[in-house]
Order: sequence, then structure tokens, then C-alpha cells
Amino acid sequence: MHIAICRRLEHTFVSELSPYEVIGVPRDLHGARALAERDRYQFEWWALGKVGARPAQDKKKGADRGIDGYIFFFDDNSGTAKKIAVQVKSGHVTASQIRDLKGVMEREEAAIPAFVTLEDPTKPMKQEAVTAVFYEPYHFPKVPKIQIRTIEELQEGTKKLEYPRLLDTTFKKAQRKKKGKQEEQIGF
Repeated sequence: MHIAICRRLEHTFVSELSPYEVIGVPRDLHGARALAERDRYQFEWWALGKVGARPAQDKKKGADRGIDGYIFFFDDNSGTAKKIAVQVKSGHVTASQIRDLKGVMEREEAAIPAFVTLEDPTKPMKQEAVTAVFYEPYHFPKVPKIQIRTIEELQEGTKKLEYPRLLDTTFKKAQRKKKGKQEEQIGF
């Protein structure tokens, strides 16, 4: 829930938002590991927030059919949103999970499947991802079809998911607001 609130605040108030701190979310890899050990579902939801994905199961725990979240985007003027299917893993990872993700990509009709992992991907995982070649949108540069990102990369900001960002429709956006004089005096 805190992720949705943060997104709404940041989109609504843009640069006029006063600095704030969210308490209880991982700030580093150690905190991410602790969250994964304590509550796998909260870790999943937190990791989905790191890539801007909407949880697939909302608040339900249970079988996720291989997908933990989605990102929706437009990359052309067809009026049809494209889908990124996101899978989050907090434990041991293998190349077979990437092969499974390829099947999920076809079943879900996802333009790009993304694999977010707490652990470093193995060499066979990277090789398996490369065999999926590229997603080639009409007006944008091609991007890897299967993308693997680690929590460490996302936390440090060294890598993010690559996809055309003509219009991101994953979350509803609030109307942008500007501070009034009274709010500025109070410090909001």
C-alpha cells in the first residue's frame, strides 16, 4: 500500500513535494534479504514497486500462475496497451525458471517478460534469456525480450527495466497539484 501512496504523492506534487521518509521498507540489500526471510509476499510486492509493476494477485496469497505483477505501456498509436509480465524470486534461481518464463510470456501474451531476483542470475540463466532475442517496437529502439534484474541493481539504480515509455498506464495518475501559500508556510 505504501508504494501506491508514494507514487500518488510523487506524481501529484512532482517537484513541489517536501522531503519525506518511508519507514519500514528495505534501504539496502541486507534489508531486502531480511524482508524476504520475514514475509515472502511483502518482499514480492516491494520488489514489484521497484520496477513500477502492479501486483497480479492484488491482496490474495496463492498460486500466481508464474506471474507476480504487470506493467502496461503503449509503444505505438494502435490504442492497445502492451504488457510486461514480472516474476519475482527471493530464493535460489535457475535457468529452468527462465525457460518457464518463456512459456508464461506466450500464455500471458506479454511483449516482455521480466525476472526480478534477490540472488545473482547464473550464467546459464543469462544465456537462456539471450535466446529470446529482442522486442522491436515500431518507433523505439529494440530491447531485450527477456530481462533479468537483481534487487541490488534496482536498489542502486544501475539498471532498470528497458521498454518504450511513450505512455505508462500501469497505475492511475492523480491530477497534478501546486502548493498554495498556506501549505508553503506550514512546510508541506
